[in-house]
Amino acid sequence: MARNYNFSAGPAMLPTAVIERAREEILDWNGSGMSVMEMSHRGKEFVSIAEKAEADLREILTVPENYKVLFLQGGASSQFAMVPLNLLRGKKNADYLNTGMWSKKAIAEAKRFCDVNLAGDTSENNFTTVPAQDTLNLNPDAAYVHYTPNETVGGVEFDYIPETGDVPLVADMSSTILSRPIDVSRYGIIYAGAQKNIGPSGLTIAIVHEDLIGNPLDGVPTMFDYATHANAGSMYNTPPTYNWYIAGLVFEWIKDQGGLTAMAEINQRKAAKLYTVIDTSGFYSNPVAENARSWMNIPFTLADSGLDAEFLSGATKRGLLTLKGHRSVGGMRASIYNAMPEEGVDTLISYMQEFEHTNG
Repeated sequence: MARNYNFSAGPAMLPTAVIERAREEILDWNGSGMSVMEMSHRGKEFVSIAEKAEADLREILTVPENYKVLFLQGGASSQFAMVPLNLLRGKKNADYLNTGMWSKKAIAEAKRFCDVNLAGDTSENNFTTVPAQDTLNLNPDAAYVHYTPNETVGGVEFDYIPETGDVPLVADMSSTILSRPIDVSRYGIIYAGAQKNIGPSGLTIAIVHEDLIGNPLDGVPTMFDYATHANAGSMYNTPPTYNWYIAGLVFEWIKDQGGLTAMAEINQRKAAKLYTVIDTSGFYSNPVAENARSWMNIPFTLADSGLDAEFLSGATKRGLLTLKGHRSVGGMRASIYNAMPEEGVDTLISYMQEFEHTNG
């Protein structure tokens, strides 16, 4: 069966090879006579799946030994609360960089627990860039610094890792994790919802420095304490077992592609192609500053917004799905995560050029 190209911001496209492998194993995993969906999370079969997935992720990201890798539920939105609940440690304030919708949501949640200092804020330019390092108003006494390296809605991405001194850096990498190599050691916590570059929605991965585990706020719910999950190998409760399994297949697929260096080359090439078509056209435009353009989420508008519905209808007929932009931005948005093949981007470009020729 031919597959369409799904440009959704998430839940997003999965590698075809991963879906085919899951289909082959869905009734009987490795001769066990069980589907992974039916396995006890404490049985030897699933424990082997979980251990391999964590080992592969550690290998792909070169995660240092003094970090815990946690496989959690609750989405990245639960991390908006778990971060302050675990990292305030007697302090009253934290630094946040406000660069779009997801950082705004993280800020709103943090304000329930502490005073938030906006160390960087690009709302005045409609979130079309990122604050430069030398403009950040960082508080050396902050409990931590939180930022969103890639904003899916506005298509804005940091081209640098903020320097925060001795203050732990926390990153919501939901939409950029596994798209390129990163230096995990520069972060106190990295967290990411799975539904963009890791697997199905319902799983969240948190990579937490051991020094930041323990000593949460008084009265923190058991499930919101990182120590609960670190001490139980992410199995204090029944984890999202099938999602964990699919994530493991994705990690294997990334290794088969050549790891994150290879993924970075492909992702950069895909994005460059699409931005070139937009920039050399008088028909399409992208509002984001060039140094802050996302590799993963590329918004663009048509010269005549009255043609939006026709553009989307024609795209759907060609198997180019979920291109409608976020309601707060309008226009179009092409999310081209790891699983989007280069042919999908090429097909979109051909359609965009054809549409411009007909309607420009």
